[in-house]
Amino acid sequence: MLYNDPMRVIALSTLKASLDRSASYADARDPVMAWYRNVKQADWAGPADVKRAVRSASILKDGRVVFNLAGNKYRLVAWINYPYRVVYIRFIGTHRQYDKIDAQPI
Repeated sequence: MLYNDPMRVIALSTLKASLDRSASYADARDPVMAWYRNVKQADWAGPADVKRAVRSASILKDGRVVFNLAGNKYRLVAWINYPYRVVYIRFIGTHRQYDKIDAQPI
């Protein structure tokens, strides 16, 4: 199903703030911004659409999705509200930082 409205990502400012918090995240900027551009143009009506578009994505319960970025060096956790076409950024960090959180409740 194609929608006229693109996916909305909440919020670009969260992504930029995460990238700007340390020079050590400089290598994440291009992959994260590429992810953002791809998501803005995505047509995801449900988890299966995400998985078809991003094979490395991990689908969790209740609309949570984990995306691997920069060759799996970084992880991004999003909550997707499919009916409203909104992707909420819940976490972005290194793989090591991700291992210390519980992605489901954040």
